[in-house]
Amino acid sequence: MLKLNQYSLVLILVCFSVVLSLLSEMASAQPASPNIIVILADDMGFSDLGCYGSEIETPNIDALAANGLKFTQFYNTARCWPTRAALMTGFYPHQVNMAMNFGPKAPAGYTGLIPPTARMIPELLKTVGYSTYHVGKWHLNSRGPLHNETWPLARGYDHSYFMLQQDNFHNPKLLFDDKQRIARPGDQDPDYYVTTAFTNQAIRRLKEHQQHDSDKPFFLYLAHTAPHFPLHAKAEDVAKYLGKYRMGWDELRIRRHQKQLDSGLLNCKLSERDPASVPWETLTEEEQIKWDARMATYAAMIDRIDIGVGRIVEQLKAMNAFENTLIFVLSDNGSSAEYIVRGDGHQPGAAPGSRESYRCLEVGWSNAANTPFREHKMWTYEGGIATPLVVHWPNGIKSPGTQNASIGHVIDLLPTICEVTGAEYPQEYEGESTQTLPGISLSAAFENQQIPDREFLFWEHQGHKAIRKGDWKLVARRQEPWSLYDLKKDRSELHDVAAAYPQIVSELASQWQKTAQETNVVEWNTFPQSHNRHTPEYREK
Repeated sequence: MLKLNQYSLVLILVCFSVVLSLLSEMASAQPASPNIIVILADDMGFSDLGCYGSEIETPNIDALAANGLKFTQFYNTARCWPTRAALMTGFYPHQVNMAMNFGPKAPAGYTGLIPPTARMIPELLKTVGYSTYHVGKWHLNSRGPLHNETWPLARGYDHSYFMLQQDNFHNPKLLFDDKQRIARPGDQDPDYYVTTAFTNQAIRRLKEHQQHDSDKPFFLYLAHTAPHFPLHAKAEDVAKYLGKYRMGWDELRIRRHQKQLDSGLLNCKLSERDPASVPWETLTEEEQIKWDARMATYAAMIDRIDIGVGRIVEQLKAMNAFENTLIFVLSDNGSSAEYIVRGDGHQPGAAPGSRESYRCLEVGWSNAANTPFREHKMWTYEGGIATPLVVHWPNGIKSPGTQNASIGHVIDLLPTICEVTGAEYPQEYEGESTQTLPGISLSAAFENQQIPDREFLFWEHQGHKAIRKGDWKLVARRQEPWSLYDLKKDRSELHDVAAAYPQIVSELASQWQKTAQETNVVEWNTFPQSHNRHTPEYREK
């Protein structure tokens, strides 16, 4: 009997040792530092996600918000490439020459050539052992020789599925898989759709990472082109929404605004209909049917992004990586009221969302997408610069399912990522001093706290300008006088109080001018007329 007990004890100890060994191996296979995923939508409005007031079905992103954080006062730069520059480098776009992309002879701030001293997120993460992957749009320094030093592979990414020219979601012209140019994929695959392809490529990289680099953390930057024009979507996705927008943009704005109030997302009033739009009831039935299809296509594009997010979450769970992956979901600017036809052009009578169509959202629906705010992409009113921001990280967020009213900006993502990963921003690079980062870490919000106070936030885009300090915001359209708003009481910017607070106007205007000089801002009306073609104004339609 004694021998049996001794044998049993030895067996138990051996089994226990094996279990400990397996647990140790599992622990060593999972990196301690969080994986990072940034998912950036293109031209998506503040209210276009379900968790921000929309009727568009976004259950996967909504689930991330319900189990993570939802920021109520987060900002971008009002335009695509400046936001992408600010996100990747942590600087205001003028500081890294990305206010515009006018070439090397343009004034500093407008050349479109990000200096090497402005280190990008993947370059910093490589120093602390990360694998780095880019999928989708880049729109940074993409002019010049093929595979030059400005492309993703030269700025810290191990792999890049790179869309160089945004033209047709069903059959894009210029795609690269690392350095290999891809023939127009829609010529071979009639079902090709670039949003789905981007998700496929993201999952491909995750699977490869699991197979070859599972002991390392990863960074994935998934930069979608949806829902930017042309409004292209899969037919089955469009069919899902056709007829749902016959109530019109006026009623849709009211419904979204009410959802925002009910959820506690905002407490401001709904802005007036954009003056460039028309009352929905003044449209003929035929016109309403066409506009319904326009918004249905836009909704389908966002729906398909969300489907992709769900697939990525499934892959993370299959990799046992979901709990320790920090995910950001946001947009590069407000929804777009532009009216532009390019790429393959529009064929009259083409089915909504098809490759033969080429439509933009335009002012009425863009106004609804940016509910409850004024203005659109390119303007520095809230409708142009306010973005949803959903953050999800089970291992790092202490009070999931909360809303955070901290005032944040895309320049804050890089310092946040550096803090949670241990990456350090260098004081110099190749013998040249680096600039001081203007952003701050958002990590306090992960503890359900307000992020540290900052002195101010600054905006300028093609003559539109703004500065926010605390709850005060000074804003102006190009070549128009300043307006002042108390955003605590009036986030919708309905009541200009500049006349009542001249001292605050003077102080903020002086601070804006000082920052403009320090960051290489040039008065927009001094640029040659040929440069101003980059300013499509929907009011000129």
